[in-house]
Amino acid sequence: MNETEFLELLKRYQNGTLSNEDKDKLDAWYLHKATNSNKQLSEYELEDSYEYLKSRLPLAKEKKVINLWPRIAAAASVALLFGAGLFYFTKSESVVKQENIQVVEKPKEIAPGGNRGILTLSNGKQIVLSDVSSKDIIAKEDQDEVTIKMDANGVITYMINPNADTSKEDSNSFNTLSTPTGGQYNIVLADGTKVFLNAVSSIKYPTQFNGNQRIVELEGEAYFEVAKNKNKPFLVKSDNQTIEVLGTHFNVHAYNNESVVKTTLLEGSVAVSSKNQKAILKPGQQSNVSDGSNKIAVKEVDTEAAIAWKNGRFKFDNADLKSVMKQLERWYGIKVEYRGDVSDVRFNGGTFRNKNLSEVLKVLELSNIKFKVEGKTIIVYP
Repeated sequence: MNETEFLELLKRYQNGTLSNEDKDKLDAWYLHKATNSNKQLSEYELEDSYEYLKSRLPLAKEKKVINLWPRIAAAASVALLFGAGLFYFTKSESVVKQENIQVVEKPKEIAPGGNRGILTLSNGKQIVLSDVSSKDIIAKEDQDEVTIKMDANGVITYMINPNADTSKEDSNSFNTLSTPTGGQYNIVLADGTKVFLNAVSSIKYPTQFNGNQRIVELEGEAYFEVAKNKNKPFLVKSDNQTIEVLGTHFNVHAYNNESVVKTTLLEGSVAVSSKNQKAILKPGQQSNVSDGSNKIAVKEVDTEAAIAWKNGRFKFDNADLKSVMKQLERWYGIKVEYRGDVSDVRFNGGTFRNKNLSEVLKVLELSNIKFKVEGKTIIVYP
């Protein structure tokens, strides 16, 4: 059905002259749109739009209104407004004389995050990395012994001058890489260790690893691919735990506003220490260090779910609703409010992080959870 036909059927609906055959056509049109369009509104938004339109338009009396029809009227009107809508509402003055018709507008799409980060140098200078052109030399540290560059993929790298004095026991030069809400960033440290930093996170590290240990401090979440060096252990300090490795791949989830610090091992071996306790993890295991316990809990987990964020995905493995929504808060910069008890709601499955928020919510709604979008606030109904 083309636009002209659709508009004609809508007029007949408003005039109360729509035949059963025409209703069938609109039914088919709506079902097709509902299935294929990404411009659909939520049930609540459609209801709001319909109620508003019903109060402002001379719609024919509802006789046998089935549930589908409010959706059709609202969806059609909203579709017209955002597509051919200006045509309908400006060309139908004979029906609605000089009425300044408005409908509940479809909320603006909330876009996903991306590569955003801030690098703080040892002298306190902050560099917004999105403002830096790739292949640029960003800065030099330690009296020009270390050159900080950005490669063609936007990754920050630390290059040690081959003539640098590596016999020094310690280096007082530290840099910090931070990501805002909706940000993530990758970095290669001076020893070749790769760090993938998730949103709302920061890592503090020396510009070069002198001495007999490699120590970094993490807040938030990061995935590490530690360069092997048997003579110089790599330590990650976060909140109330320390991780010691020689060279391996693992993920650390250590947000200050969450009560559990999770370390997930993908390969190699790591030692997790906290509160005079120590646990050795094997690949596929995850340690949980919580505020309310002196023990380090270790369990088998789906490692793909733990590092899904690094691979551009959301993946939920029996995840509770609030932990899912915290991920969305950090990635989309939204605020979440709950209207009802959602403590028993858990999710399996996932989607991609490059989708707009509305598309992610559609996936979650398959589990009979309802969402209402008000600006950047998401209201959750069980």
